[in-house]
Formats: sequence, structure tokens, C-alpha cells
Amino acid sequence: MSRTYNIGVIGGDGTGPEVIREGIKVLEAAAALGGFKVEFTHYDFGGGRYLRTGEVLPESALSDLRRHSALFLGAIGHPDVKPGILEKGILLRLRFELDMYVNLRPVKLYPGVDCPLKDKGPKDIDFVVVRENTEGLYAGAGGFFKKGTPDEVAVQESVNTRKGVERCLRYAFDYCKRRNKDKKLTLCGKTNVLTYAFDLWERVFYEVAREYPDIKGDYAHVDAITMWFVKNPEWFDVIVTDNMFGDIITDLGAMIQGGMGIAAGGNINPAGTSMFEPIGGSAPKYTGKNIINPLAAICAGAMMLSHLGEETSATLIERAVMEVTGKHIKSLAAGNMGISTTEAGDLVANYVANL
Repeated sequence: MSRTYNIGVIGGDGTGPEVIREGIKVLEAAAALGGFKVEFTHYDFGGGRYLRTGEVLPESALSDLRRHSALFLGAIGHPDVKPGILEKGILLRLRFELDMYVNLRPVKLYPGVDCPLKDKGPKDIDFVVVRENTEGLYAGAGGFFKKGTPDEVAVQESVNTRKGVERCLRYAFDYCKRRNKDKKLTLCGKTNVLTYAFDLWERVFYEVAREYPDIKGDYAHVDAITMWFVKNPEWFDVIVTDNMFGDIITDLGAMIQGGMGIAAGGNINPAGTSMFEPIGGSAPKYTGKNIINPLAAICAGAMMLSHLGEETSATLIERAVMEVTGKHIKSLAAGNMGISTTEAGDLVANYVANL
């Protein structure tokens, strides 16, 4: 085997290690068939480590993680840890310091998955959101004045740099070209109210668009996007937007594709280490019961292989997931799948080996 990928694994909290276990099972099946090798290094970053040691990420973590071909994350979130500590200390820190400046979120309805939209099926819901991942309102710029008094002021600033905006837009145009579906890229913003930030986004969008004459570029306000996701999801191919709007519309996207149990995402640094994860939370109440749905983690593994250049194996995993959703799963909800977590992973791995 000439191709070897070193994958850093952060199982995280709750059911995270359980879904990652099934994702690894499928990755190993794909590697055996695809003629490459995957090697895994496990890290215990998460709520459990924090409660034991008071440490979120050790000083050596970033240099260690940078050495990997990619990272595979289960879930971060512990009921005994105050909200924000793990999210900022692990997720945001990794995104910012490893410069994972694109959040990539496919929204695709698979066969057999219930969709909450009337008369919409797999042919109608198949688009991708490219979200800027390191700037905007999540940059942490701002602060308090007179905190805790009746005159308290809280300021949270949206930081948008020309460099940050342009590199995200270029990634989106390139991705839309590679995807080669409708070759349509939609900028999602709010130019009528957020006149500074989205003036920059819109100007750069149409400047870059001139370099991609085969891509049709258009614009829509974020409130219109949310309406059209529900009414006409078939209108979309690739959507690009800022950090906050991307955070919001991708959760709506997850719901119209059937729920968090099938939604996967990637935090992308095209020139460095990227991280792939299921979008659902740690679901601690289901920990150890073998009833959590692992398909989103398995789909995240497929995204990782695609990013690493193993397109054939990534496509094979997606086909295998479609076989399982179409033939074996009653529901994507934990405890209602009709099969266990490990059975779901076994089914996908078997389809990968035999399709």
C-alpha cells in the first residue's frame, strides 16, 4: 500500500466515541478495498479530561494535531462542564489556530429518510453550504462595559477581512466547479442592513466571479434563503456565506435532509490539517446504550476521504449509506432506528466491501 493517511481521532464526549468507532470501522473497510492505509492516533480531549485535570487542550496539542493528514471528531459537550468552555477551548481554538477557514456542509436527502417538507424527495434536496469559519461574529471581538449594572453594555463585533472573505469565496467557486452539478453559486447575506460587512462580501464575490465564467453567481438575503430552503430547496447548488449566517442556515439544512443523525461537516484548511465531524451533539443520555445513530459520523469519514483525494472510496461509502437508509433504517432518531449502533456500522462496512 503506497498511500498511508495518519488520522488524529478525538472521540470527545457522550456518544462521540461510539459513533467514531463505527466511522473507523467503515474507513478501514474502504481502505482495504481502495488500496490505501489509515492509521489512527486517539486523543482524550473533551469534558472528561477537563473534569479530571482542569485542562482543555494541553500545550502540545496543536503541534501534535498539525502532523496528521486529517482529524476525525466525535462530539464535544459535557453536562457537567459550563457551556462555552469546551466549545471555545477545543472547537473554536482548533478552527482558528489550525486555520480551518471553511466549514463545509453538504445537505443531501438520502433514500428512505423522512423529509419534513411536503412532496420533496432526494432529487430536490442536494446542495452544499460553504461557511466562512474563522471570522465574523465568532472572532471574539468586543466586550462589556459596566457589566452587571443597570447601565451594562455588551458589544460583539463582526470581523470581516478582505483576505478572509476572498479565500472563502475562492474555495466556494472552486468547489462549485468541481461539484459540476448546476454550476450555480449563491451568496447569502444581508446587504440591505449589514451594509459594511456584506458590501465587502458582495463586491469581492462579483470580482472573483469574473474569473469563473462557467459558474452562475447570484445573491439572496439570508431571510429569503431560509424561506426558499423550505419552499424550493431544489433551487440551490452551492451557497457561500459568513460565519453566523452559515451556522444558522446549515442547521435548517440538516433538518430538511432528515435531521442531525445524517448531517456531516468538515472544517477545512486546504493547505493544512482539516477536521471532519458529525453535526449532532454528544447526546449524553444515550451514552453506552448502543442506540445512537452513527451514519453522520460515517458520512463525515467519507467527506474526509474525499478531501484526501480518495474520491472513489468516498463515493462508495456514500452509496453504502444510501443502501442502509433505503433498506434497513426505520428512523434516524436514537433508539428508533430498528437496529443498534454497531449493527448500523456493520451494515455500511459490509456494503462497502460488497457493492
